[in-house]
Formats: sequence, structure tokens, C-alpha cells
Amino acid sequence: MEKSFDIELVNQDEYLVRWASEGQTGESVVRVNPDFLEEAGLGGFEQQAVVEETTTFLAEHQPVIDFPLTVDLEEIAAAYEDYTEQLRSRLAGK
Repeated sequence: MEKSFDIELVNQDEYLVRWASEGQTGESVVRVNPDFLEEAGLGGFEQQAVVEETTTFLAEHQPVIDFPLTVDLEEIAAAYEDYTEQLRSRLAGK
């Protein structure tokens, strides 16, 4: 299953993620809370890189067609216990 993502900053701390998968397309707005990034140990990374890895992480856990219209990183962390640990590891490896 091939997926592609296009990510652009649309507002301070908000990114539009456009996706394409299996002939379907869609988009979500990912909201980044700088305070949450600091608390989660992700404050040293660029926000766009966090959004890119978050999008990849979500796509590994659910079909992209099921992505919510608005994504808050805190909600992902609440839904997936290993989210912040996985992101720190992925981002440190880049």
C-alpha cells in the first residue's frame, strides 16, 4: 500500500497534511502545541519534522482514510502509549 504526504505550514503551530493512498486523497490539519513538545522531550526538534514523523506513525497504526480532520499531538499521545518514545527515537535517528 503506497502512501504519500505533502505537509505545509498554514498557521503558527498548524500544518496542513495532504495525503494520497490507493487512489484516494484527503487532508488533515495537525496542531502542534510547543508546551506539549517540551513536556514530551520533543522540543529540540523542528515542528515540521515532528509533523512528518507523526503522520508516518499514524499511517502505521490506522488507514490514512481514517485520519481525523484535525489532529492534536496530545490526543495521539493519549491514544498511543509509545508515541512520544517512538517519535524521539525516529527524530534522533535522522
